[in-house]
Amino acid sequence: MFDKKIIIENIKTLFYALIIALIIRSFLIQPFYIPSSSMEPNLLVGDRLFVTKYSYGYSKHSLPFSPPIFKGRFFFKNPQRGDVIVFKTPADNRTDYVKRLIGLPGDKIQFIDSNLYINNSEILKSKILIKKNIFCGKKIIDVFQFQELLPDGKKYNTVYLKNFTYQNSDEFIVPENHYFFLGDNRDCSKDSRFLSSVGYVHKDNLVGKAQFIFFSSDKSVGSIFYFWKWNESLRLERFFKKIK
Repeated sequence: MFDKKIIIENIKTLFYALIIALIIRSFLIQPFYIPSSSMEPNLLVGDRLFVTKYSYGYSKHSLPFSPPIFKGRFFFKNPQRGDVIVFKTPADNRTDYVKRLIGLPGDKIQFIDSNLYINNSEILKSKILIKKNIFCGKKIIDVFQFQELLPDGKKYNTVYLKNFTYQNSDEFIVPENHYFFLGDNRDCSKDSRFLSSVGYVHKDNLVGKAQFIFFSSDKSVGSIFYFWKWNESLRLERFFKKIK
């Protein structure tokens, strides 16, 4: 026969464990999976990263399923230009995107002759002579790789198609309490340039700051359950890699 007291104690333990996990996930740190190539070469499909939820304060999107139990943002801290951030897309307030913060409230963003300008100043970029495959979906694309330098000194790598398909844009003027995001894989990213699907992101839609990769595997090689292929699928060099 089952011991009723043991069953009750096990249920209590499971309940407390779920509450603790919910608190950690909502207010401290949450894992995320990278499903697309829009942030290559810095984030790859199959990367799993930890995102700190406390970095910019808390909104309803800090909680699972974004319950409308309160409005606004509490303990808000301003994000820094160049941060890699997870946010809920304004189109549905449900889908998680991860992109790099480029434009702050009041900034003017524009592409002129394939060069990025912030407030009428060209963002300096230096070509990097590194050969590596860059993907757009499952297709390998022919790119130039650069190191971009933001006005506050933040450096990161980015890639552009060699034929520079995205050459000129309208001026994007970032509204108050909103932010402008770009993918590092500039010609393979749905981001704030596309106003109908992403556009400007309100501060309440920020979920957290991407801090480091804790695990990474190449799905094209096979499932991580295929342990005999771990030497090919696991990207050990990316484990616990800090995100710049």
